[in-house]
Amino acid sequence: MLTGIRRIFLVVTLLATIAALIFGIFGYVKYFGAPGSINNYINKKSLTLMSDSPEAMTFMGLDGVPLIDNHSHRLADYTEAQWDVSLGKAQDMLTGLKGYDPESLEGQDLLSYEITKWLLEDQLALTEIRYTGYPISQLSGPHVNLPSFLTDRHAITNRKSANNYLARLREFGRVLDETHMMVETHTEKGVIPPDFIINKTIGVLESFIEDGPAENPLVTTLPDRLKEAGLSDSAQEEILAEAEKIVTEGVIPGYEKLIAQQKALLPKTNSDAGIYRIPHGEEIYASAVKSNTTTDFTADDLHETGLSEVARIEIAMDKILIGQGLTDGSVSERVRILMEDPDQLFPNTDTGREAMIDYLVELNTEIMGKAEGYFVTLPPQELEIKRVPEFSQDSAPGGYYQPPGMFDDTPGRFYINQKDTADNPKWTLPTLLYHEAAPGHHFQLSRSQMIEGVPFIRKMSPFTAYTEGWALYAERVAAEDMGLYADNPLGDLGRLQAEQFRAVRLVVDTGLHHKRWTREEAIDYMVSKTGMTEAEVTREIERYVVWPGQALAYKTGQLAILRMRARAEEELGDKFDLRLFNEMILEDGAMPLGILDREVDKWITEQKG
Repeated sequence: MLTGIRRIFLVVTLLATIAALIFGIFGYVKYFGAPGSINNYINKKSLTLMSDSPEAMTFMGLDGVPLIDNHSHRLADYTEAQWDVSLGKAQDMLTGLKGYDPESLEGQDLLSYEITKWLLEDQLALTEIRYTGYPISQLSGPHVNLPSFLTDRHAITNRKSANNYLARLREFGRVLDETHMMVETHTEKGVIPPDFIINKTIGVLESFIEDGPAENPLVTTLPDRLKEAGLSDSAQEEILAEAEKIVTEGVIPGYEKLIAQQKALLPKTNSDAGIYRIPHGEEIYASAVKSNTTTDFTADDLHETGLSEVARIEIAMDKILIGQGLTDGSVSERVRILMEDPDQLFPNTDTGREAMIDYLVELNTEIMGKAEGYFVTLPPQELEIKRVPEFSQDSAPGGYYQPPGMFDDTPGRFYINQKDTADNPKWTLPTLLYHEAAPGHHFQLSRSQMIEGVPFIRKMSPFTAYTEGWALYAERVAAEDMGLYADNPLGDLGRLQAEQFRAVRLVVDTGLHHKRWTREEAIDYMVSKTGMTEAEVTREIERYVVWPGQALAYKTGQLAILRMRARAEEELGDKFDLRLFNEMILEDGAMPLGILDREVDKWITEQKG
């Protein structure tokens, strides 16, 4: 017979098991959708696809999740064979998706079907030409992405996650070897970057390893993280020693091998900037335009739109400059005077950098205090404002946003590049914050993660025209609706300069890749229209060279949302509610602009009723 204590133990165990099963069933349905549903199908297939990228699983916050975490000690496979595997999975997912009858779907299920189908067809179309871009550059590739991933995104909370860090550090050497092979394969196919891109890439590779293993960021960022994780002194010393050994034996040799390879490419290339330089380049750019804008606009359409917007914004900037007593010279020359005004610059010191962060925090507090009057849903996730890591600041933009973890408590993060504080005068900072943080990316990406009953893929905002279009639209809301520049004309000039920057992008991106401008022609045009320095503009132009079409998304998305809003205001009249319109744009997450346009029409009809 069982003793009383034994009976109690078995009963408690049985109840706990039942509770776990119930939680598991409801948790599964909550996150994956009911078995047989389209959400369940998309989620399962998406997870299968994402399992090919341990980095993506970590970004989603899935490290340490029972039954799912088989990835947090690994890095992705960067071989051609894995490329084929992933393509096969994507094609299989699309085939299965087309097995659903859209006529039988409605609401979020229909939207999930349409958005996922568009995304898969677009991505598969982009791969019809296999070698469409440069495997590594000064801005992208494992040599740029993985150090930031390891130091900023891989969380160290205990000994196991610290050991996983070391395991991933070992994997990094393997990834660098696979990257070397990838560059070789692309070279054989005639896909070689321009010489000025190769030289910049060599500089990035060399700067990462120039201080030796002991001073490498993969090692120097560890002590504070290990201490915060509560590891013993002996464990910390052991892990640091092992990390330095791995960097010495695996990481640095991998970078040196890539440096030698890049130098060997220089005699094989020239200075032609556009993607037309590689096989099938014109077709590649046409596909990139469609993919990045999610529209059917041609490169010529976008070039003309850019020229028109540049002229309009220049007039508005001129008006503010005249009001500030700046009347002599071109608009860009007068903007340059303000960019160099000592009264508007934070000292390029640690103290000055801290003061800049404090000012951004102050701006964020101000706008969050007013946000309820213009937005229905405010982000529940914390926002951190941090400096771009010093090891990546040379190739990083002026600021960027990293979304919160989907399944953990990682906050949203706005990174400001503080290599030279003079790059961001005080009068330009409000717009940068409004774009990257509130009410721009932080609002949009936070809201997308709160949507219920939709596949994960819709919470990840994979449409640049929508996400960047929203952030640029948010700049306009901050100015014209919220009145945040009412007593700050220079701040409003900063907004217009930022918008001009995006309008110029339409001109120079299509100029480089479609109209075959030289790098120097693009630089000269951008300098003449923005007031930016030649060094700043050069970094931007070289970004467009390696990411064809991406820069088109910003203005295209903003103009589309503004057209949708104007239509809603005209048709609804007094019934138009800005808070509800903004919520409507955000509440279903990112999507192609054509689908969003149709959803706005449905919303207008509902509001009329």
